[in-house]
Amino acid sequence: MTAGSSAQDAIPQDAAPQDAADPVAAPALPDSAADTHFGFRTVPLGDKQRMVDEVFHSVARRYDVMNDLMSLGLHRVWKDLLVSRIRPPKNDRPFRLLDVAGGTGDVSFRTIEAGGAGTSAVVADINGGMLGVGRERAASLGHAGKVEFVEANAEELPFPDKSFDAASIAFGIRNVPRMDKALSEMRRVLKPGGHCFVLEFSRVDVPGLDAIYDAYSFKAIPPMGRFVTGDAESYQYLVESIRRFPAPELFAQMMREAGLKRVGWTPLTGGIVCLHSGARI
Repeated sequence: MTAGSSAQDAIPQDAAPQDAADPVAAPALPDSAADTHFGFRTVPLGDKQRMVDEVFHSVARRYDVMNDLMSLGLHRVWKDLLVSRIRPPKNDRPFRLLDVAGGTGDVSFRTIEAGGAGTSAVVADINGGMLGVGRERAASLGHAGKVEFVEANAEELPFPDKSFDAASIAFGIRNVPRMDKALSEMRRVLKPGGHCFVLEFSRVDVPGLDAIYDAYSFKAIPPMGRFVTGDAESYQYLVESIRRFPAPELFAQMMREAGLKRVGWTPLTGGIVCLHSGARI
């Protein structure tokens, strides 16, 4: 399936779990339901949101620069593919996107620029520092009138049922303490027929590329983060959190359990990233 095909056409694809010979093996699951992962550490579930907030407060001002450096610019391609699946109408028909954990507004701005006069977006993010950067970017790009920024928890979205035509979360779901609740909330606020899209790092499925990717992630990105933002520890967490994220078929099951239908995913760039999709029927 191509990344430009519709969510209705998405067909789940097999993705083998990391094998025992993996050079950077992820740790075991948390000991209890009261625990969760913060990178490779096991922490109390109630502490994770505060710890994630501290990470993003630390890097907010240089977040977009680091995205370019870390992904070698590929995050722009991946987000454009996401927007091509969101498919905002080119005319003046009203179309409202919810951009969860959208912080600096990148996906929202791209969606508005791809759509017509009726396209608008709401960025919902729990981190005020990221939202502040997003508001500044919206003003500088001339999008302030079409993008609303709301400080909100992805697990308890402050929006009415059936109020958005599409919902997306790009590289943010793995930072949510209760991913199942966030997915259920995204489904709740979708109009019937609306689609939920999750763009997230995944498991490399090209032999040889996995070792190169691990070496780059664990050896290059934290020092890069120290140089650009003065904070290597936050980027150590981010690369560890990528490794902790479920394999595509497991995440697809989480989407189904959240009530989404026609669930599927598209691997991108050798499986480094997956674009997951599901619909509210």
